[in-house]
Amino acid sequence: MRAIRVASAALLGMTALTFAAPVASAGDGDHGLTPITPFAFSVQPSTVAAGGQVSLLLKRDGGCRGTATVTSGVFDTVTIPPGRSSATAMVDWDARPGAVYDVTFSCGGASGSTGLTITGGRPPVTPTPVPLQRGVRAGVGGSAGGFDLKEIGMGTALIAGSVGAAWYLSRRRTPSDET
Repeated sequence: MRAIRVASAALLGMTALTFAAPVASAGDGDHGLTPITPFAFSVQPSTVAAGGQVSLLLKRDGGCRGTATVTSGVFDTVTIPPGRSSATAMVDWDARPGAVYDVTFSCGGASGSTGLTITGGRPPVTPTPVPLQRGVRAGVGGSAGGFDLKEIGMGTALIAGSVGAAWYLSRRRTPSDET
């Protein structure tokens, strides 16, 4: 019985080590830049909604000294001039949700690709200010206007009258109270 427990623990430990090894080797310190070419590249974020914005990152490791070109079927061609290591691109609004588009980085005769996944949602849209229009004040309840002194006076008089009437009726003596 003890051998089964030891074998199960060893098998569980080896399974955990197997799944942890690729994760540990994936951290190359380049923040997700893909080192397939003489230069490393990345698209951040790798998953974006249609109409969203992505950053195109390029690490120039001697293999890319000139202008880099980034192409994809989901945004316009972007150039990264020498001396710069990043650019931004706006994803087309008509990108298919759930699709994975290739993003190709080209520089110095070498090129490499990575995927860009389109999510089903839409990015947050900043509302456009609408000019003020005159019209019906609907939906604001009783606070639609300013203070009306006549209405405030009438309300105060009604409250004072009801409090006074209640006090008078509670203090009024009946003939049975006088004996």
